[in-house]
Amino acid sequence: MSGSDIVLATQNATWTHPSFGLRCLRSNLGPWREHCRIVELDPRASPAAAAHTILDGAPRIVGLGVYIWNVMGLTEVARRLKEERPNLVLVLGGPEISHEWDDQPIARWADYIVRNEGELVFADLCARLLQGERPADRVLDGGRPPLERLALPYDEYTDADLTSRFTYVETTRGCPYGCAFCLSSLDRAVREWPLDAVLAALDRLLSRGARRLKFVDRTFNLNPKRASTVLRFLLERIRPGCSVHFEWVPTGPLPAIGQWLAKFPPETLRLEVGIQTFDEDVNARVGRCQRAPAVEDTLRFLHEQTHARVHADLLVGLPGQTLNTVAHDFDRLLALGPAEIQVGLLKRLRGTTLARHAAEWELRFDVAPPYPIIETPDFSVRDLARVARLARYWERLGNQSQFPRSLRRLWRDEASAFAALLRLSDALYARFEATHAIPLEKIAEAIFEHLVSRGITREEAAEWVWTDYARDGRRRHPPRALRRWLTRSGGSSLFPFSSSPRE
Repeated sequence: MSGSDIVLATQNATWTHPSFGLRCLRSNLGPWREHCRIVELDPRASPAAAAHTILDGAPRIVGLGVYIWNVMGLTEVARRLKEERPNLVLVLGGPEISHEWDDQPIARWADYIVRNEGELVFADLCARLLQGERPADRVLDGGRPPLERLALPYDEYTDADLTSRFTYVETTRGCPYGCAFCLSSLDRAVREWPLDAVLAALDRLLSRGARRLKFVDRTFNLNPKRASTVLRFLLERIRPGCSVHFEWVPTGPLPAIGQWLAKFPPETLRLEVGIQTFDEDVNARVGRCQRAPAVEDTLRFLHEQTHARVHADLLVGLPGQTLNTVAHDFDRLLALGPAEIQVGLLKRLRGTTLARHAAEWELRFDVAPPYPIIETPDFSVRDLARVARLARYWERLGNQSQFPRSLRRLWRDEASAFAALLRLSDALYARFEATHAIPLEKIAEAIFEHLVSRGITREEAAEWVWTDYARDGRRRHPPRALRRWLTRSGGSSLFPFSSSPRE
């Protein structure tokens, strides 16, 4: 046996996000673990270069982790692997290939497809293949194995991983809710890793230098007592420069667990809260159990009583949603003070209830990954495209805080912040015909002109935009379009470090 009889490979979304799935597979290979190496492909590399990286060392088995963001690139990699090494055994796994594989181009290159959780079934397949046996079934279902039967994957992280990348960890698998648009709804039984083993693993990770822990539990706070134990454990060991991330269910008042959240220092706690929509009729249609008052109570507590950075998600294009209901959702969420609001278009995830009912509900999706919604009976193609552009501009100008004060001034006198942002988005797109790769100076000039078009004086608009553009002393020269208007009442120039306009 060589050191790379088995290669586990995937293409991650970015380099800072390592593959948790591949590490789970390798840690459970038993006697074959030392004969396996992990290859995390650079998304900028060509398919030919990626294939050569995988084939280095002449592996006998290659497992590819297939996701919605990498399936197109990996399809070409898979073709090259099989054409260059026809005797290679190619195994595909991951959420994108676990359902509806027959119509996927990448499937034609696979010798085996592993559905669902693959730790045990992949290990068994490798053992049989390396011993000369060729299983007859091409599609193997890993099911949902009891977690106590699995080895924890955390020794698969290198010291370099821990100090320079996110460290993915989990304390549970599964989600008890039945949201039609979410793959997690297929695993309704929540399984818990043995807590003592999880805490011991966390202690080792932190001792080795882990700095950014990202918990992948879909409902971390579902069991408040267990979650409180983990939070208290982390608080005792958190160091300056460390951060932890959880997906948080907005269940309402937080009497017990809230005390631990409130103790985390600034810049250490990040919570991702899935709101999706406040509309009760829409939630009922997609099987989402969510009470708007509980959501609001949760977000108010987090905003007022903790230092947590809250990232809140909204979905656009759900059955029954309209442009007006999305505007209402955004405005209502904005008033609750999350640090970030991600506006995302609904996607057709293979295997979900929504995917099975798309035709019945008259939902039209793009046929190419990531399969975003294109049209619904209540949302036109044009308006969905407008919201998609708004989402991209908002990510840069709002979530990334490039022009936070200017945006607040834009919607300050408006009935709807969303409507004001949509007008700005339409104006930016009419001007640039693009949503990315626009120089910041050009964006600043466009926002200035838009503020003026909304009845704000040139002097005031210039000061708001310049305050954002020059914050923290990063830029000392204002954009050309602003210069003549950057004066105080006495006629003196507005210097870069002058006070901010009154908000």
